[in-house]
Amino acid sequence: MERTLVLIKPDAVQRDLVGELIQRFERKSLKLVGIKMMALSDDLLDEHYSHLVGRDFFAEIKTFMRSTPIIACCWEGVDCVNTVRTMCGITKAREAAPGSIRGDLAMSVQANLVHASDSLETAEVEVARFFNANELFAYEDVVNPFVYSSREK
Repeated sequence: MERTLVLIKPDAVQRDLVGELIQRFERKSLKLVGIKMMALSDDLLDEHYSHLVGRDFFAEIKTFMRSTPIIACCWEGVDCVNTVRTMCGITKAREAAPGSIRGDLAMSVQANLVHASDSLETAEVEVARFFNANELFAYEDVVNPFVYSSREK
């Protein structure tokens, strides 16, 4: 089973959408294996957004991501990384497909409610960046036989 990181961003926290966003992933039958509210440090943001350092909007992203605590979630499932990315929709929210989180609930590029890992390799790095091993849980999901065929597990 794959694992992926989802960060519920400050705009979702401020707009009281945390429960709705978590519910969407749960209703898709993804398994929540880690969750915590946290304030992001400059060092963590520099590491997480290192690919954007030097861009003219980098300082604005850091200010935005530090404006409230965020909710970090680790989700697990078959093809989880791609499934979550599809559920989130494209980054430019006002152009995201209806039915996606961003397509239904957001209008911005920056204030687009969620961050989701973009590949399996990135997911492994990002999950480890936001969660210690003892903050992630392995447990039997009793609905699995009703979510996946035995060939998909």
